[in-house]
Amino acid sequence: MEDEDLGALLARLMRRLMDAEQPLLRAHGLSMWAYTVLASLAERPATSQLVLAKAIGYDKTRLIALLDELEHDGLIVRERDPADRRAQTVRLTPAGEARHAAAKADIRKMENELLAGLPRGEQRTLRTLLTKLAHPE
Repeated sequence: MEDEDLGALLARLMRRLMDAEQPLLRAHGLSMWAYTVLASLAERPATSQLVLAKAIGYDKTRLIALLDELEHDGLIVRERDPADRRAQTVRLTPAGEARHAAAKADIRKMENELLAGLPRGEQRTLRTLLTKLAHPE
């Protein structure tokens, strides 16, 4: 049997992960994109909404409505950048940090269950390789 293309394998895995993540995120009151924003901001605050849109690969014109929702829910804060009054910095609030951490813990548990059929060493190798491929710097 011929090996499947990486794209086909990764697409199948992504669908499986997204199907498993949807109810977990819903339980935390988050959409997939809302979680993506929180995860990005948990790594580092965004120096502007445009920087955030580029970092997560999201349409900058649609990001405003998503940020409005997250701000309304008390999960993020947008502030004028003192160095550039036209730009707004974006960062998590303590509530946003807590919501992200709780959702991430549930997702990690689901991932560990998904990978349970692999020996621990292979699980670590898979995560290491995927990280290298996703972040080729």
